[in-house]
Amino acid sequence: MTRYTVLVVGGGGREHAICWKLAQSDHVDRIYLASENPGAEQLGKVESVSLNVKDNKGVAEWCKKNGISLVIVGPEDPLANGLGDALKNVGVPCFGPEQQAAQIETDKNWAKLFMDRHKIPTARWKGFTDANEAKNFVNRSEFPALVVKAAGLAAGKGVVVASDKVEACQAIDEILVQKKFGSAGKVVVVEELLVGEEVSVLAFTDGRKVVPLMPAQDHKRIFNGDEGLNTGGMGAYCPCPLLSHKDAEFVKKNILQTAVDGLKAENIPFIGVLYAGIILTKEGPKVLEFNCRFGDPETQVILPLLKSDLFLAMKACYDGTLTDSHISWHTDVSAVGVILASRGYPETSSKGQVITNVDKISLRHNHFVFHSGTKFSPKGELLTNGGRVLIAVSLAPSLAQAAARATVAAEEISFDGKQFRTDIAHKGIASVCNKTERCLGLHWRFWWTLRY
Repeated sequence: MTRYTVLVVGGGGREHAICWKLAQSDHVDRIYLASENPGAEQLGKVESVSLNVKDNKGVAEWCKKNGISLVIVGPEDPLANGLGDALKNVGVPCFGPEQQAAQIETDKNWAKLFMDRHKIPTARWKGFTDANEAKNFVNRSEFPALVVKAAGLAAGKGVVVASDKVEACQAIDEILVQKKFGSAGKVVVVEELLVGEEVSVLAFTDGRKVVPLMPAQDHKRIFNGDEGLNTGGMGAYCPCPLLSHKDAEFVKKNILQTAVDGLKAENIPFIGVLYAGIILTKEGPKVLEFNCRFGDPETQVILPLLKSDLFLAMKACYDGTLTDSHISWHTDVSAVGVILASRGYPETSSKGQVITNVDKISLRHNHFVFHSGTKFSPKGELLTNGGRVLIAVSLAPSLAQAAARATVAAEEISFDGKQFRTDIAHKGIASVCNKTERCLGLHWRFWWTLRY
């Protein structure tokens, strides 16, 4: 059996989960992680290396020198900056699209034009570089033009869902006039406000075929009940029962496959993970946005349900040999992940607080703790080191049980200033549970009997 050496780019909870799953493959001998992550570093096959991932040429040369068989890129920034192109130029396989294909995430104006060209269902919209023109559009539009987006990358925070036209116009001024998001806000996209539940549908693709992963639902707002500021994600669950089989087939055929076919037709091959943020409207599923990589925190609840070998699926994408048989699932369990954030998040983050009880939770059956923003002190204490600190993930036969156990785990992990939501997966639970379970599912504090 050939054994491979891989490099994972990124150092958050998503990359910890990717390393964790790759380490289970008999085909993977060694995993280099291009960032420090105290959780991933405890995996037997993982070694952190100091690489400047903004130096495409340097990373490519390092990969050649160290015999890297496959590079897996977690975050969007390296793809936007052309790391995939640099690796291709020296013959190093990359699971992640080249810069031109990454535009489907990195340039929302380009992505909306692409969707229009290929008749991919999405919100009505228009792009602007002039603030007054954008505000006139908001005030005169025949539809509620209340979603305002910085067209470029803004770390998941460049989207404002306005409550009225005044707030939408304020958001336009913040992006185009006050330059709140810097160069990411050179162009603003104003969209129709769509109503419906949101679902994340990710798919592997080799540039021709798409194989969807289990659907998940992210929770963006900082507080329970989807209140407060937008974040990078406060938790997720998988599978998401809100997406019907009929709608899932529609998303696969008319959104994911159509997008990959459209990119190929425009001579822009896409290899890696294509992420479709879907909203389930009365007219059917529509695209809120595309991403060119794994989601975070969706990855942390999707990969624990993956039964098949992650490395072989990724390799098949690069080799152009992807089939449905590369992906299989544990279908008898659900996964729920609850993010633990630091004080002040998402506007600021508090660093240096001592974290306790992580090992205690990790030892429990079907419990996982993935590290997003942690570090070790010189004394060996685990400390907070970012806005999103950890994600507590639990697997259980029912979604209600998984949510209960993950929430209790988040309660038991301790650090000063900890924030977390106690309602992750409640929408999914309400859609599938019987009346008794739904009563139990109203709040995690009533779920003590479901914990273990």
